[in-house]
Amino acid sequence: MNVAHYFDTMSYGSAPESDSEARQWLAAHQDGFGHFINGRFTAPSEVSFTTLEPATGEVLATLSEARQDDVDAAVKAARAAQPAWAALPGHSRAKVLYALARIIQRHARLIAVVEALDSGKPVRETRDIDIPLAIRHFYHHAGWAQLQSSEFPDHSPIGVVGQIIPWNFPFLMMAWKIAPALALGNTVVLKPAEYTPLSALLFAELTAKAGLPEGVLNIVTGNGAAGALLAVHEQVDKVAFTGSTAVGKWIRQATAGSGKSLTLELGGKSPFIVFEDADLDAAVEGVVDAIWFNQGQVCCAGSRILVQEGIAEDFHSRLRERMSRLRVGQPLDKCIDMGSLVAPVQFDRVQAMVQQAVAAGASLYQPEIEMPSGGSFYPPTLLSDADPSSAIMCEEVFGPVVVSMSFRTFDEAIAVANHTRYGLSASIWSESINQSLEVAAAVQAGIVWINTTNVMDAGVGFGGKKESGFGREGGREGCFDYLKPDAWMKAPMRKDAEALPIETSRTAEVLDRTAKLYIGGRQVRPDGNYSRAVVSPRGVSLGDVGEGNRKDIRNAVEAARKATSWARTTTHNRAQILYFLAENLSIREAEFASRIRQMTGVTMKQATAEVEASVSRLFTYGAWADKYEGAVHQPPIKGMALAVPEAQGVVGLICPPESPLLAMISLLAPQLASGNCSVIVPSESSPLSATDFYQILETSDVPAGVVNIVTGNAMELADTLSKHNDVDALWAFAGPAITHCVEENSTGNLKRIWSGFDRQIDWLDPIVGEGREYLNRATDIKNIWVPYGE
Repeated sequence: MNVAHYFDTMSYGSAPESDSEARQWLAAHQDGFGHFINGRFTAPSEVSFTTLEPATGEVLATLSEARQDDVDAAVKAARAAQPAWAALPGHSRAKVLYALARIIQRHARLIAVVEALDSGKPVRETRDIDIPLAIRHFYHHAGWAQLQSSEFPDHSPIGVVGQIIPWNFPFLMMAWKIAPALALGNTVVLKPAEYTPLSALLFAELTAKAGLPEGVLNIVTGNGAAGALLAVHEQVDKVAFTGSTAVGKWIRQATAGSGKSLTLELGGKSPFIVFEDADLDAAVEGVVDAIWFNQGQVCCAGSRILVQEGIAEDFHSRLRERMSRLRVGQPLDKCIDMGSLVAPVQFDRVQAMVQQAVAAGASLYQPEIEMPSGGSFYPPTLLSDADPSSAIMCEEVFGPVVVSMSFRTFDEAIAVANHTRYGLSASIWSESINQSLEVAAAVQAGIVWINTTNVMDAGVGFGGKKESGFGREGGREGCFDYLKPDAWMKAPMRKDAEALPIETSRTAEVLDRTAKLYIGGRQVRPDGNYSRAVVSPRGVSLGDVGEGNRKDIRNAVEAARKATSWARTTTHNRAQILYFLAENLSIREAEFASRIRQMTGVTMKQATAEVEASVSRLFTYGAWADKYEGAVHQPPIKGMALAVPEAQGVVGLICPPESPLLAMISLLAPQLASGNCSVIVPSESSPLSATDFYQILETSDVPAGVVNIVTGNAMELADTLSKHNDVDALWAFAGPAITHCVEENSTGNLKRIWSGFDRQIDWLDPIVGEGREYLNRATDIKNIWVPYGE
């Protein structure tokens, strides 16, 4: 062979990375690893498991299988260390995180090789992507520790955080979970994936050299059972999980009613949309990064190509040619594009899904390239002509498999892109910035890349919508998931509602006083034609309201979904309608105050104060409507990331029994300001303020369906709302029993649940009754990456 041959063929020889130092480290632990608890390793357990090298199937190390006692000890150590760690000045914590970043830098090559050996991914990716980004997370969050007192005033750390990470990015996932938690004063118990625990244990060895106090970080190893023990542990205040949607749903159910904060970063089936004006060669390279990076074992992989019909044939021809030049080989070879899948079980899953797709009629293309023998290597795969409702189009493969289909029009592209239960990411390829941004606004995803893909940064929030989970990791928005507002924590815990008063007298009436439901902009009778009495604390009947049922909730949700164009109205218009509501309510102040006095038994002065506060609250959110804005992130690329707060869609509101008008307005107004449509279950004991309020809605230009009101039994209606898969979020401020119910039921579509921390707040107090906390909960941040230049 000569130089001319290599220029002609552009072929590559191997360039193996030395693994001698990594093998020496493994040899030093040939007797096995224990758990890392309270600053030291425990003795290896007799109950153990092995981690294998994916590329060869050979044993790398023996690890301890965590049992209840191990998890208890780790959580106890974290609990004991947390007060002192949180009490440190932010600068002190910043210095520790800075030291952690520096020590990773000094050992970067060792960590990269251990990661490649343990996960099967190319060392070029661990060396050039995973480890540098992990370092970036520690540096970035050292900055938030330094600035915590000024940037997050009146917030405190949550406490002990249980973190469960996957096997696809072991070290990076560990960094972007540990760094924000520690920076903001929390302590951590981490459970790495059983397939890839080694880099976390290597990091644990390094932490003592960085001055991390004992107990601040604890690591237990094991399989899913160990993760389950950590997730449900009563002394864990927050669970941050990255993994499959199925396990995320289990965690949501298992922690229902526990008061634990949750961050779930789950699966995806992300669209990769190529318009006819795209740079096709750039888009083809984008596909390489979108689906064959890390062998497609990426939650935000662009696994669904949607290509405009006029260029589909040309695009697929270029893509197949590029696939023929991909190199699959040993992870430590610095000249390969793809390594091994993580384990034989993952290989079997990928192969079974591809075979099922082909049997169902999909066309298969796999390039004729050299494949290594042994290990769990799977070739780059392109499927086309698949049925849009088939499993390969709808379900996450988590392997180097992409499925492609064409579209004709802009609207069809959006419809197909959003036709999935997931909502993690999307990649858009077009030379028209106007078209790209319009698509970015329309796709249902937490992260959108324009003319790029799989770009991430510690300063830019990461997280999804729908069944891709909730919460954000990274950036300012990610910090809030590790903090709790002090003012709310000072309020007493909410108790379940007391029994309704019993009717002892009823005033003779000539006219029927049964208030109807309010659905789709109209007053309607309840489906069951039943009503319930509204009784004052003294037992006097004040009238009747409709007894809503499951069908009424269904109708209300349908009306709300039809009205979601409300989110596309201008913020100025939403502000004007909120002001109009306030104006019309203030005109009827005396009437509403009298109604509140009758229902609740408070004095006229107190009732009037509630109405006045309700008017003020509507004004507050009218003011916020055109001022609650996002941010422009400046990640270390030639470009920017736009952090845009988006309406969540249809939101259910379960109102508390107290302050029947003000509490309802306090929950409704931020939805109106944010662009959400609402289905309200008003105070069960005092619903007449809500039924009177729909007269205000009718005269204030609120579009039909934006606000819907269903009266009745709060628990039964909350149960129905929380099971409805077209409800995107639900706020339940009606006691721990209802909170438990809605959290447990929410797993159908992983709707966001907020219970106000189950605190009995004073609704008249603006510190807890209004403001950014509500707006943050009413929106999701979508980060849109926009590179520029050639």
